[in-house]
Amino acid sequence: MSNRIFKYELSGAFFSIIIGSVLHFIYGWSGKNGIVAIFGAVNESTWEHLKIAFWPTLMFSTFEYFSIFREAKNFCLAQLTKLVSIPIIIVAFFYGWLALFPDNFFWDIGIFIFAIITAYYISSKLMSSRIKYGLEAFSAFLIVLMLATFAVFTYFPPQYFIFKDPISGDYGLERK
Repeated sequence: MSNRIFKYELSGAFFSIIIGSVLHFIYGWSGKNGIVAIFGAVNESTWEHLKIAFWPTLMFSTFEYFSIFREAKNFCLAQLTKLVSIPIIIVAFFYGWLALFPDNFFWDIGIFIFAIITAYYISSKLMSSRIKYGLEAFSAFLIVLMLATFAVFTYFPPQYFIFKDPISGDYGLERK
């Protein structure tokens, strides 16, 4: 594994954890600004917690593009894998925990941190791989599709449990 790529990914994991934590509160701090809603959690639904992990990871991926793209193999595939792994890990561990135990604030934070660190580690392995998988254009397309989905579902969330705020019962932005 390239030491430089690993250092970037480790830095990115910390960046995503810190910025994601800020994004949890930024919508409220902004006076519930509609533009800020795209990036910050607008309620306590699982979807909004996935969103606050997605945006800083995407931001750091953009930074990485300009920093390590040339030396990284499978760059877009690695970024897509990272962006998809985080929600899968969060959902699996969160609902797995809830199936057995009551919700726990510290466990929720631990899942968030674990998901991000794990996804960045997987990404570093893919970018340091000797094998070039050739899925770059398709991966880039799926990243853009994810970006659009996270933005649109803030304003127009489907009426499924993952989008429902367990506190207010609302979906997406408050309608009051």
